[in-house]
Amino acid sequence: MLDNTDRRLLNLIQADFPLTPEPYRLLAESLGLSEEEVLDRIGRMCEEGVIRRLGGIFDSRQMGYSGTLCAMRVEPERIGEVAGVVNAFPGVTHNYLREHDYNMWFTVIAESRARLDEILNAVRARTGLEVITLPAENVFKIRVNFDLE
Repeated sequence: MLDNTDRRLLNLIQADFPLTPEPYRLLAESLGLSEEEVLDRIGRMCEEGVIRRLGGIFDSRQMGYSGTLCAMRVEPERIGEVAGVVNAFPGVTHNYLREHDYNMWFTVIAESRARLDEILNAVRARTGLEVITLPAENVFKIRVNFDLE
């Protein structure tokens, strides 16, 4: 599924993505490819699910944001509807189902605690469901790069 060039490209994207106006051109140069080929390869790997997300990771707390993990009990027949409500808010970073009484879990960040509360109250009002918040007491960030070569 992945050839050696794909693997080299993935290694570069993970560990040394260029922070310049033309990052894909620089990646292409380092691999001896055209910029178009790099973009095609990345696009294909996104379509195939090899790349799930391509973007920066920021420490939202250091930027003054507030965030929390949330859990909801959602009837199976309402999963799509409730997920649509939750996912409509730009601060929702993850939303997933679990096998548990509280079966829908999501994380949300906002520019202030007040805005975070507004979002959670809006989710409650639009769904009619309870939202339990589980703010982090300790933050653990693990940097993982997969050596694919």
